[in-house]
Amino acid sequence: MFDLERFVSDCRDAVKDDPSHKAVSEIMARAMSDPTAVLDALGEPTKPGIEAIYQSDDLTIVNLAWKPTMILPPHNHEMWAVIGIYGGREDNIFWRRIKDDPEGRIEAAGARSLQTGDVCPMGPDIIHSVTNPIPRLTAALHVYGGDFFETERSEWEPGDLVEKPLDIETLKARFSN
Repeated sequence: MFDLERFVSDCRDAVKDDPSHKAVSEIMARAMSDPTAVLDALGEPTKPGIEAIYQSDDLTIVNLAWKPTMILPPHNHEMWAVIGIYGGREDNIFWRRIKDDPEGRIEAAGARSLQTGDVCPMGPDIIHSVTNPIPRLTAALHVYGGDFFETERSEWEPGDLVEKPLDIETLKARFSN
């Protein structure tokens, strides 16, 4: 059985003991070994959105519900992240910076499809874009090694892949519109 309070407590303890994503990845893997229990505890999402479950300077835990066929352009986090899918699917394209590009452009470097029960740890330098390719909501727990809502970071224009500052309010709106 998944206990959200215990999950938060375990993640907080893990970050105190080891500021990397390794221990949190193990905690997430345990949770996602039974995604139905996570779904039962958090409830079936009925609308898209970003729900902050826990937020501090060194840890943020977010419950995300992705709109059907939603696309989030390339962005970075400037901190590690651990993603766990408890319903649906998300497709990630991973990007890398083009060396010495004056406009901070990026190029595709890999991809990974995450389905219900999958866990994906990401280091602090990862750049990725995300698509919910299915015609229903996708539900995921995201754990970040920092304050997700207050950290300055970048996103890239989808057309020309030029870097620009990410606006957190615009990001939040993408989940609710």
